[in-house]
Amino acid sequence: MPLTAQRIQEATEMSTELPATTVVAEMDPFTASENNISTCDLYEHKDTARILLSVFYGSILILGVLGNTIALTVIFKNRKKINSTTLYSTNLVFSDLLFCIALPTRIAYYSLGFHWPFGEALCRITALLFYINTYAGVNFMTCLSIDRFFAVVHPFRYKIRRIKYAKGICVFVWFLVFSQTFPLLIQSMSHEENERTTCMEYPNFEKIEHLPFILLAACLIGYLIPLGIILFCYSQISCKLFQTAKENPLTEKSGINKKAINTIIFVIIVFIICFTPYHVAIIQHMIKKLQREPLCTETKIFQKSLHYTVFLMNFNCCLDPFIYFFACKGYKRTVLKILRRQVSVSISSAARSHHEESSRDAGETQMTVLAKSSNGKLPEK
Repeated sequence: MPLTAQRIQEATEMSTELPATTVVAEMDPFTASENNISTCDLYEHKDTARILLSVFYGSILILGVLGNTIALTVIFKNRKKINSTTLYSTNLVFSDLLFCIALPTRIAYYSLGFHWPFGEALCRITALLFYINTYAGVNFMTCLSIDRFFAVVHPFRYKIRRIKYAKGICVFVWFLVFSQTFPLLIQSMSHEENERTTCMEYPNFEKIEHLPFILLAACLIGYLIPLGIILFCYSQISCKLFQTAKENPLTEKSGINKKAINTIIFVIIVFIICFTPYHVAIIQHMIKKLQREPLCTETKIFQKSLHYTVFLMNFNCCLDPFIYFFACKGYKRTVLKILRRQVSVSISSAARSHHEESSRDAGETQMTVLAKSSNGKLPEK
């Protein structure tokens, strides 16, 4: 009897356990993943980001404003000698300075631990300026590469480098950029959570239909195609310079050729450092999302990677002045002149202060001698 009772009890326990196990095993993976993600803290790195991102974006603000202001000053001084290269560089300057206007609010956002206290309207405007800078930067760097390509490979064949055509291309680029970014003004950018209001974060976009396809298309148009064009221009310029140098070794020292190769090499470096990490992160996560719903840990890693790759992408506004340094004739000369002037002012200021200090010490010594002399403390001769 005790054995039979024990078997009955074991059978009962098995019968009560089997349905629960079956429910877990047969649960829709999407639902299980959604339950995990809904409890995910995607901002668990806020304490680290509060310091790092605030410092990073503060540095971008200072360097970006300084470098691009110098560039704008140089361009303004040489406005009568403007050409297609300078025109594309000027548009890069404006897009960078526009982005710098939005940086103080982003610095406050990160320092508050991903909390946006400035309202929905300002969040949308900040997002607009951010994406304008991104796509304008990509497009005008592509324009610079194409401009250098025509300057070296086809210097007399096409008229695209004439200033009136370059102005038309700039208008078209801005039209393209605004058509890509204007929908952001009608899209909600902020999201209220338990302890914070986030702004321009990836989870805020998840409710958009067909989001993976939209982002993959944006990566294709805004990154892969421009990168392909830039690499093509670089390869053609390199082949042309190699061929020309082989035919006539003296042309290897040509300033135009050297400027073209330096410009496009630096454009490629900026493109790889600033734009590649962000777009690789987006592409791999969207492909994964099309296959299955990412797990909580994967979404956390993606969210963290976005915060730091977006910083790298914004860092382009500090590197763009170096493109002007290689591309524009007057920029390099003016920057070096400003630096020399600053050094000479510092040296003369230091020399003046040293001279004044020496004079003051000599005066104090003379006053001390006179005082002692009047008191009769000096030895008689």
